[in-house]
Amino acid sequence: MKHFDTIVIGGGPAGMMATIASAFYGQQTLLIEKNKRLGKKLAGTGGGRCNVTNNGSLDDLLAGIPGNGRFLYSVFSQFDNHDIIAFFEDNGVKLKVEDHGRVFPKTNKSRTIIQALEDKIQELGATILTNTEVVSVKKVDEQFQVKSSDHIFTSDKLIVTTGGKSYPSTGSTGFGHDIARHFKLHVTDLEAAESPLLTDFPHKALQGISLDDVTLSYGKHKITHDLLFTHFGLSGPAALRLSSFVMGGEIAHLDFLPNQNQENLKIYFEENREKSVKNSLKALVPERVAEFLAKDMTDNKVKQLHPKDLENLISQLKDMEIPITGKMSLAKSFVTKGGVDLKEINPQTLESKKVPHLHFAGEVLDINAHTGGFNITSALCTGWVAGIQSPWD
Repeated sequence: MKHFDTIVIGGGPAGMMATIASAFYGQQTLLIEKNKRLGKKLAGTGGGRCNVTNNGSLDDLLAGIPGNGRFLYSVFSQFDNHDIIAFFEDNGVKLKVEDHGRVFPKTNKSRTIIQALEDKIQELGATILTNTEVVSVKKVDEQFQVKSSDHIFTSDKLIVTTGGKSYPSTGSTGFGHDIARHFKLHVTDLEAAESPLLTDFPHKALQGISLDDVTLSYGKHKITHDLLFTHFGLSGPAALRLSSFVMGGEIAHLDFLPNQNQENLKIYFEENREKSVKNSLKALVPERVAEFLAKDMTDNKVKQLHPKDLENLISQLKDMEIPITGKMSLAKSFVTKGGVDLKEINPQTLESKKVPHLHFAGEVLDINAHTGGFNITSALCTGWVAGIQSPWD
């Protein structure tokens, strides 16, 4: 049995950062990952470019973490998004900021981020074990015993960073929740968050179209961001964010032009009354959307439209109804809602209140954040804070 000061289970962003932090503070650390490589889910984030954080203020961060974000106040007071940016820049990664404060590596490759984390772990002398699945965890005489199929490791401190249950193909099976239950910690119900939406919408006409900064709303929830029409419905940040507030059976409303009001559009069409309906729409929305909205009036001139038809057209631009039939399953979702109940966890240290030196970080906790750099920020920051806690107190 090999002994370490700290063992980290799960080599995603939270686990890698926890390993770096604990090794930085002099703890002999072992990181165990069941996949062949670290950061498998991370490799696919931001379309493979890795949206590594968001450069907004603390208020922006908390707004980007609708699921229990306030719990992270004391985490962010110790390590926040600006510390993430400084960490990568200090370790040779050049970053750039895109719209909505999203931060990416200049290389546009998630591999750059994973490599920087991996290199830092090795530089600090921690041990990485990949291709190793943990089968059981228990605590015997103040030490944790972590068992794989062919080894037993012991440690004074254990950090669980196994992720949620979204995208199980990347290894997120919910094993960390089983560890929590083994130690009699409560785990809240798991469901999909940040899920693509299924709709009854005539997709064929609009499939593949991407729209910038439109407003998708349901009830009091209004989200202005990018939207993608797909063969099954809606994806992209606007749809993913709205998914936290719908189950299926709701009517969402799409405003193609949130910066224009109905009155302005009336004036616009009046000024372009000699143009065809399609051409006047093309100046406002992508061509295929223009064709879809114009329907059988495509070649008519604006001035030939009946006032009622023009009113309907403006209303479609400002308030198109989209019936939502459901959302993608947990397996196809980007983020898990639910996890280890935060009432069980000390917000300063991320340590279990019941089991000394047992810490949780990342998506295994009942925290869910938006895509756009918020989910990974939560993972990296909670990882750091769990990592710096001493196993010897």
